[in-house]
Amino acid sequence: MNRLKNENSLYLQQHADNPVDWYAWGSPALEKAKQENKPLLISIGYAACHWCHVMAHESFENENVAKIMNEHFVCIKIDREQRPDIDQIYMNAAHLLTGRGGWPLNCLALPDGRPFYAGTYFKPQNWSNLLLQVADLWQNKPDTIFDAAQKIEQGLHSIDLITQKSDDFVFDFDLVNQVVENLKSIFDLENGGFGNAPKFPIPGIYKFLFRAYFLTNDKELAQFIQKSLKKMAFGGIFDQIGGGFARYSVDNEWHIPHFEKMLYDNTQLASIYSQAYQLTNNEWFKIIVDEIFNFLERELKSPENGFYSALDADSEGEEGKFYTWTYNEIKNLIPDSYEYFTDFFNVLPQGNWEGGKNVLRIVQEKEYYFNKFSISENLGFEKIQNAKKILLQYQLNRQKPLLDDKIIASWNAQVIIAYLDAYEAFSYPIYLEKAREVALFLSRNMIEADGKIYRTFKAGKTQIDAFLDDYAFMIQAFIKFYKNSFSVEFLQKALEMTIYTMNHFFDKESGMFFYTSFNNSELFTRKMELNDNVIPSSNAVMAHNLYVLSFLFEKMEWQDLSFQMVANMKTELANNAYFRYEWNFLYSIFTKQQIEIVIVGENAKTVLFEINKKFLPGIIVFATDVQVEIPIFKERFMNDKTLIYVCKNKSCHLPVTSIDDALELI
Repeated sequence: MNRLKNENSLYLQQHADNPVDWYAWGSPALEKAKQENKPLLISIGYAACHWCHVMAHESFENENVAKIMNEHFVCIKIDREQRPDIDQIYMNAAHLLTGRGGWPLNCLALPDGRPFYAGTYFKPQNWSNLLLQVADLWQNKPDTIFDAAQKIEQGLHSIDLITQKSDDFVFDFDLVNQVVENLKSIFDLENGGFGNAPKFPIPGIYKFLFRAYFLTNDKELAQFIQKSLKKMAFGGIFDQIGGGFARYSVDNEWHIPHFEKMLYDNTQLASIYSQAYQLTNNEWFKIIVDEIFNFLERELKSPENGFYSALDADSEGEEGKFYTWTYNEIKNLIPDSYEYFTDFFNVLPQGNWEGGKNVLRIVQEKEYYFNKFSISENLGFEKIQNAKKILLQYQLNRQKPLLDDKIIASWNAQVIIAYLDAYEAFSYPIYLEKAREVALFLSRNMIEADGKIYRTFKAGKTQIDAFLDDYAFMIQAFIKFYKNSFSVEFLQKALEMTIYTMNHFFDKESGMFFYTSFNNSELFTRKMELNDNVIPSSNAVMAHNLYVLSFLFEKMEWQDLSFQMVANMKTELANNAYFRYEWNFLYSIFTKQQIEIVIVGENAKTVLFEINKKFLPGIIVFATDVQVEIPIFKERFMNDKTLIYVCKNKSCHLPVTSIDDALELI
């Protein structure tokens, strides 16, 4: 066993029995590299990463390969989910050098951490050859390596170079239209989603498109969103038996997933399907949300009411074994309904995937099967649900994929947001209570009195100072929880965390936030997270938080800062629309009718309850049924009356008492 046996990351522990002399990131490894004048070999991945496991088995468990690594390098293993700050730097280096990235991510760096080479997966012989070539260069032509490191360092510093746009606070709606047209150019109108395989759900893009549809009434957008969400929910990327989405599909049709299941995908997708229900009242979307939450509660929930990070793609050494089925398995388990079930889910005797296995998916509209088998919708649905229960019990007795049991602050904040989005759409009180459980867990275990947050929690212990995404999502979640629960203490915590973030992450020169706090000095460069990827950019989320808080507390300097941050990104928004969706969502709010709703009075909860059900993306709504010391409610509360104020661009109409009148004003 190497020294990784003492780490509390599952991913690092997975490499504790490698013959590689691994270090975790930290001063012991960096000091050793400097003392012995060896380059660093930095390998980054995460516990649920299939190709990380493949390279580990082929190379890191190989005595001969390990000997080369140990002799010529100081080897560092990093869990990207614990240390996204380090991953960010070396992933940027990989993009600069190769034009692409992914995991496993393998980088070679100077003893001070500056990278000079980066790549992803390597076959064992290619990996060994590369390392021997670099070792030879290090001994005989070190200037070549130092020159490469210097050029990459310059490139890394330039990636996040951003300046304040002091004269660009004009937010023109034409830019929103341009963004929509650019996104339309990559719509897959047949299968939903964007572009070609592999296909990722990217929930935040649909959030922006919902907003664009709300503002433009562009029917093409509504049709595309609904088709995409239906195709994903019908596909194998959604676990038709156990619920929950896999990380991505390897094909255009959402059929064959990369089977790992991540917490952050499922929380965001629960939010999007909830919003889709607000738009359409389609019961199928409600079912998908319910099945996502059933999966999360069953597979990822901790005894403390936090949620674990992920499930691996592999079990018993085979990718997807837990989730796939043979035709005969299903026939034997549900003999009375197998014909209907196998037709419904495209299960074939020869298999619809490799090795005679089937990945369940729906290829026709549900009504097709009801008509084909001359069965009513209610009875057809009942037969499917009963069969799924039997198959799920059988599936749960299989050897489960490995669980990554670290609890990450920002991802758990997204759990709160997902439950609250579902609560607003469906009005189920249980969703509010589930959100409360997670909020209390985070408050008690991962947040200090001054607003400081810790990144991870495992086995009763917190570890690693949080990063900007942890603060941004936690603030967003606690604001949203206050909105729905009227629990002022959570709004106060959001305010404390915001002040802490301003003091420890904000860069006055650029008007943006660094990803790491000023206390973090171990990296050779500090980055700003500006791109929206599968998870929205922490800077974009923070800008939105500041805007909402400026409304609640009438802090115009925070509104101006939010405007400033969006203005800084303005030139990027149209050309990089796929990676700027959260920025574009906020930009769209600033361009056209910034609408806020304030509800005060004894029946405020009831009114809020009804307004929440409406499809109103991007509109700020807050309510109170008692007098509170929050500026936005000041001098608005009246005993024995419930009033609804609709405000546009900081100008409020006279209050109304009926929800219909309020919606008419909107």
